[in-house]
Amino acid sequence: MDTQSLSAFVAIVDHQSFSEAAEALHLTQPAISKRLASLENQLGTALIDRRQRGMALTDAGSRLLPYARRILDELHNARLDLETTTHRIAGRLPVIASHHIGLHHLPAWLRRFNREFPQVELALQFMDSESAFEQMRRRVCELAFVTLNDAMDQHFNVHEQWADPMVFVCGKTHPLADVRQPTLASLAPYSALLPDTGTATYRVVSRLFLSEGLTLNPQMPTNYLETLKMMTSVGLGWSVLPLKMTDESLVRLEVPHQLERMLGAVGLAGRELSPAARALLRIVKDMH
Repeated sequence: MDTQSLSAFVAIVDHQSFSEAAEALHLTQPAISKRLASLENQLGTALIDRRQRGMALTDAGSRLLPYARRILDELHNARLDLETTTHRIAGRLPVIASHHIGLHHLPAWLRRFNREFPQVELALQFMDSESAFEQMRRRVCELAFVTLNDAMDQHFNVHEQWADPMVFVCGKTHPLADVRQPTLASLAPYSALLPDTGTATYRVVSRLFLSEGLTLNPQMPTNYLETLKMMTSVGLGWSVLPLKMTDESLVRLEVPHQLERMLGAVGLAGRELSPAARALLRIVKDMH
């Protein structure tokens, strides 16, 4: 088994597409198909069932996949170990950030990082945290700045984390704005403007309501907190937003419950960070 064939196999699995995997590896589609066929011939078994609608791993493919990832990760680690003897921080650094972190935290870090390490080419992607975890599993980037959640598994290392206090809010024209001592029961009859049910923020709020036997009334879910803030400010419902986002357009509801989520920087377990990624992490830690 050669590493090029293993890379092709893993890319096809991750992208669920021969053409997208070829593009990711800067190959033609016939070339990546040839590499997979070569690997299958070496092993004497099919790895991907092409007869299925879409794409499915065979039993042999499922067993090979974790080994292939570990082999490629170790090759990555070996290459890094040899390169770090130069003590030069340069090259391309792929990073993912959630939209919230990208707006409210990342700018200060990147200003300093670009000033101190001008030879690093940052490749930034912005997406919701749940999508970021999936992209990390595909080895798309080295670091992701995301909302941490209890669905994270052993695939990830948390390199840095910090609390992000959250508060209940509504718009100035919303009926709750005039309630002096609001409770969860006060909020329950009104529309809740929250992220999607699969997010850490939604789960935190949902558990709180369930603990008191109350039902949430979620409306128009979106994972863009800035959009939730806008909809809340015009009176479409109440929400739970990071304290850092509150301003004069919102009324803070002094509900007697403290909420917070954890934000953090995550990498893949078993995959070493490049000098550039470690340099960015040092800045993040220094500024928190």
